[in-house]
Amino acid sequence: MVYKPGRFGDDPYPINALGTGESWRMFSIMSEFVRAFTAMSNAGPCVSIFGSARSEPDSPECAMAEELARLLARNGFGVVSGGGGGVMAAANKGATEAGGLSIGLNIELPHEQLPNPYANLQLDFHYFFIRKVVFVKYSQAYVILPGGYGTMDELFEALTLIQTQRIRPFPAFLMGSDYWSGLMSWMRDRMMAENYIGPDDLDFLTVVDHPEEVVKSIKKTVVLK
Repeated sequence: MVYKPGRFGDDPYPINALGTGESWRMFSIMSEFVRAFTAMSNAGPCVSIFGSARSEPDSPECAMAEELARLLARNGFGVVSGGGGGVMAAANKGATEAGGLSIGLNIELPHEQLPNPYANLQLDFHYFFIRKVVFVKYSQAYVILPGGYGTMDELFEALTLIQTQRIRPFPAFLMGSDYWSGLMSWMRDRMMAENYIGPDDLDFLTVVDHPEEVVKSIKKTVVLK
């Protein structure tokens, strides 16, 4: 099932010489929210898995994402990814092959993102910020695998919303200690030491190396209906 906002990359309401496109763009934004909320309304408990679109299918992070998604699906959780390739495709593949709900929230990027073929519910987005709202609104946990700017964006957006109590706290896992140890050390030795974040703020994150650890922890905090 695929929900599309229109042609990727096209501004539905470009600004004309009179500036009237700016106000009409609100209707495009509202429409995309309604379409996404309607499609996700019966999704049930879901876990979002993030990671690089550039990861090769045979990479360690793709293997971890696929196995994690398979375990989550077998334990009754839907799996949400960014809908593209790499880690995202691996997550959707694992969930689909295990017979679970496999959701791809796709957005076209200039160089690398095309929808992967494994999501059994695909939503296409024009606006990044709407896509991020959907990730947060329908996730009971976040799992972050190695990735770049987009992965970091999703991670720190969630941490900021939890820290400022704009959303309820939910489990957030950094998967792959070898990749994340440098970031965690910097956050502790610079951000926390210089009082830019508090000691409790680091408790929002759990570093893990095995899919079974994530599923076991999530099952302790998320009640399936």
